[in-house]
Amino acid sequence: MSDELKALRVSNDAMDDRAELQRRMADEGYLFFKQLQSSDKLGALRREMMTTIQRAGWLVAGTDPMDGIADVSKQCTEGDNAYNAGYGEVYKLEAFHRSAHWPEVTSMVEKIMGRPIMPHPMKIARIWFPKYTEHTTPTHQDFVHFQGNFDTLTCWTSVGDCPVELGGLAVIPGSHKVNRVLEHHFSLGAGGLAVDTEAHKELDPVWHSIDYEIGDTLFFPALTIHKALPNYTEDKLRLSLDNRYHAVSDSIAEHMLGPHLSTLQWEAVYHDWESDDLKYYWKQIDNPVVPMDESFSKQGFSEAVELARAGNEHAIFWLKRTFENNPGSSDGDAAQAVLEEIGNQSTR
Repeated sequence: MSDELKALRVSNDAMDDRAELQRRMADEGYLFFKQLQSSDKLGALRREMMTTIQRAGWLVAGTDPMDGIADVSKQCTEGDNAYNAGYGEVYKLEAFHRSAHWPEVTSMVEKIMGRPIMPHPMKIARIWFPKYTEHTTPTHQDFVHFQGNFDTLTCWTSVGDCPVELGGLAVIPGSHKVNRVLEHHFSLGAGGLAVDTEAHKELDPVWHSIDYEIGDTLFFPALTIHKALPNYTEDKLRLSLDNRYHAVSDSIAEHMLGPHLSTLQWEAVYHDWESDDLKYYWKQIDNPVVPMDESFSKQGFSEAVELARAGNEHAIFWLKRTFENNPGSSDGDAAQAVLEEIGNQSTR
């Protein structure tokens, strides 16, 4: 552990005490369990996902996929067309989607919430290259991205061991007690939005993380401030699951009913599945569906425009990617106009 990080509190001692689990979540804004999930099941999932990733060309050819040895020349990140192409193949794996429904996870979520729960259809995997630290997921609250309601829980699991230098997740305990969505501003990294913790004096920005082992599992609600740590390894790809759960009858945002990639439809995801039981399962459950609040992403985009005009390289990168990935869209056209205005429309 780094001197700048404190260790996550392990809550295995309270696994069968619903009241204590709920007390700790209310107090600290997270619950962390050692070996909650089966290392054998996660190991089998890792092999299937990493084999698919190797076929995408992101792992060194001829190496054991379980070792996750990245071809650093293929660096890409969420939002890149190259990333979306490889991730799309991982996203179609039935085993990947099924892992969010494993009873060891869903039963724990039900204990924490004290009500029947539903896994969100939008399952997410995170695949992070080494030596690409500028694109590390920034400090944020999940609500700006996934919305629905403040009680929605995120479940983060590393698919394999994840020591601090590989870039696991870190949280600020008690940060959910702000009880509101804080201002988020433009940033590189997944989601493109970040909280400046120093701008909020009520926060005590002491980060907690751990050397995660396969099977370790972290839960936190939508207002808990968290971030990814940089992947400082020489050649290791970090692979993790990032799924969300809400109590049945609580609201869910409409966009969470679709695949994580807007370029995919469920029919394509399901095409090669062997079982039907998880296909469109959420349609059998009565949940209020609310529209996505686009104000967060729109603010981030407008800030990127102004920063690009001021010469900010991160913002210019963001606008180029938006233009290249979304030609003809309103955002793509707006990005193109700004890039032409500042005379910087060359491809990355």
